Amino acid sequence: MKMSDNTSPRTFNRRSLAKGLALSALGATLPPSVRAATHQNSIEGDPSPTPIAQQWEAVTPGIWRMRIGSPEAFTPVTTRCIPSDDEGIRKLPEVDNPPISYPLALVDRRGSTVMLPLEPDENLFGFGLQMLSFNQRGKKKTLRVNADPRFDTGDSHAPVPFYISSRGYGVFVDTARFATFCCGTAHMRGEQIVEQHAGYAEDAPKLGDEDRAKVTVQINGAKGVDVYLFAGPAMLDAVRRFNLFSGGGVNPPEWGLGFWYRTQAKATSEEAVRFAKEFRDRNIPCDVIGIEPGWQTHAYSCSFLWGTGFPEPAKFVKQLADMNYKVNLWEHAFVHPTAPFHDTIAPYSGDYLVWQGLVPDFQSKQARAIFGDHHRKNFLDIGVSGFKLDECDNSDFTGGWSFPEFSHFPSGQDGEQMHSVFGLRYQQTLLQQFDAKKTPTYGLVRSSGALAAPYPFVLYSDLYDHRAFVRSLVNSGFCGLLWCPEVRDAKGPEDLIRRLQTAVFSPLAMVNGWYIANPPWKQQDRKKNNANELHPGWEALEARCREVLQWRMMLLPYLRSAFARYEADSTPPFRALLLDDPSDPRLTKCDDQFMVGDRMMVAPLFDGEASRKVMIPKGTWHDFWTGAEIAGDQIIEVPSSYKHIPVYVKAGSVLPLGGIANCTADPETRKLTVRIFGDGSMPFSIASRQGQELKISWQDGKGVFEQKTMPRPYTVTAWIPATHKFI
Repeated sequence: MKMSDNTSPRTFNRRSLAKGLALSALGATLPPSVRAATHQNSIEGDPSPTPIAQQWEAVTPGIWRMRIGSPEAFTPVTTRCIPSDDEGIRKLPEVDNPPISYPLALVDRRGSTVMLPLEPDENLFGFGLQMLSFNQRGKKKTLRVNADPRFDTGDSHAPVPFYISSRGYGVFVDTARFATFCCGTAHMRGEQIVEQHAGYAEDAPKLGDEDRAKVTVQINGAKGVDVYLFAGPAMLDAVRRFNLFSGGGVNPPEWGLGFWYRTQAKATSEEAVRFAKEFRDRNIPCDVIGIEPGWQTHAYSCSFLWGTGFPEPAKFVKQLADMNYKVNLWEHAFVHPTAPFHDTIAPYSGDYLVWQGLVPDFQSKQARAIFGDHHRKNFLDIGVSGFKLDECDNSDFTGGWSFPEFSHFPSGQDGEQMHSVFGLRYQQTLLQQFDAKKTPTYGLVRSSGALAAPYPFVLYSDLYDHRAFVRSLVNSGFCGLLWCPEVRDAKGPEDLIRRLQTAVFSPLAMVNGWYIANPPWKQQDRKKNNANELHPGWEALEARCREVLQWRMMLLPYLRSAFARYEADSTPPFRALLLDDPSDPRLTKCDDQFMVGDRMMVAPLFDGEASRKVMIPKGTWHDFWTGAEIAGDQIIEVPSSYKHIPVYVKAGSVLPLGGIANCTADPETRKLTVRIFGDGSMPFSIASRQGQELKISWQDGKGVFEQKTMPRPYTVTAWIPATHKFI
């Protein structure tokens, strides 16, 4: 394959790699079969095998693959359930040649190793839901599925062996193994490489053109692997290309973008209905009532049978539906002996139990059909709209309850491989039931992974650090994931408000009251809440929380637009500022601000801080709340006494806000107030694949409003220049 003029095969200016250079030059010109034989000879005859140069082979426009050895039959790509969106990929900017040079690779007794180039000024991001770090340059990450990751070593609810480079390309290693990535940290003897790290002295020698690092990837136990390269040319283009390769972004139903509330774990149907009525009576916006483990006769493991607290399930679901609520049920996948389908699914389950329950082999179509059929007949058919798929990750730090890596499954996978895809296949099992009924869903899941973009499930965690939650939201956009910074209890009123403000600017806005008897605005202390010792004057805090939740309702049209674009071209609706402006090196450290859609930037506030610094990107911006114009390319200080969470909108934006209502089904949400920021040169649109279309623009000082095939039409009630204080 012809390389671009500014790209050349990887060379290391090191005497210790002279042999490797010779073989690399040879390997770059040899056919794959000969290169594989050269690998094998190295393994058999040399205890320190030499990496061989590999060629990129075109797969689809802007995507290349490099194959070494004999890849395992079971990988995320080979066993995917949703195909790539090739039509969407073809619409992206054309890139004729691979954006990086030939990598080096080898297969030895340990497994497969891939070495990819890393330039001196290059930074790396991604690897899935990384809660504890942002820029991955200089880090070692073992991408292992784990509940409650405690250290910055790669453990994650949703590890993805995909990274995005500040140079505008992405790399995906197609493995279900727990791969290790050394991001510029592994140096062969004699390389004499000086890395740039923040802790080095000012007078440390700088990297020159001849001083290159590399990304070294180790996949233990694999005798081969496929590596995919995704071109940009910009970082955001590379992310789009990966998301489209995954199957394309998801567009959730509108009710999923409203506010969610989950009741206490043992709440009965009567208590859940009481919550629902109270929210309506007190004008607290809410669209989804989540029911936690107590709805089942047995929850750990699961019976998937309605318990005595829910004597008439169909009537209960209808009661909530009549008040415009959707029902979301908690569960996990492990099948208790009392489950009606236990014996039927047993032949399609793993050889180890979890909480004395079977572990379904969701890679098996038979297991998915048995599990899904029960859910359709008992839950979907009576109107349940979605599920919270809990504990489908792993448990090294939380009691070791999950199935071990050495377990085996009938479809041929071991426990390590199954952990890497278990959350995704669980999502697929239930999604195919909703698809069969042609009913949209939006749910929660505690584990996901590679190629997750087309799944309408949002990640969450039992951890509860606010900053880590914001960082997770920022990082999720690199790898086709969605993240919910859920609110539970709080240190006090300020912490509650700060967390709630973050939640309403996220893919799923939720208060999870599974361990509190009353909403957190009535009492933040968990013990006092459960003792019904409500905070004196709690109504005032409730009023402020109500106001924050009303922001969510006003944002509905904008969120619908952001997700419609995610569906159309896979632009992540929530993402790091860096993806929109990779030319600004300051943004490589910005992990506490994020973009929402194409024109809104959010900078959360945190409890106990007098103020925070906010990076204003290049260009001209406006304060969302006041309309005040702010020059870009600067850092400003925002006091914590600021009434609202800092939100900024690009100059020129046309931004419609929906009417305030208690649920998304209320006609008030279709009454738009359109704000014009600056000259209004950036029109607004919602365009879904189902043909629904809304266009709002500002031309010659007048608003232009168009819509078609909207089942619930919008109207514009006011056009307001942003210079007028609105909220």
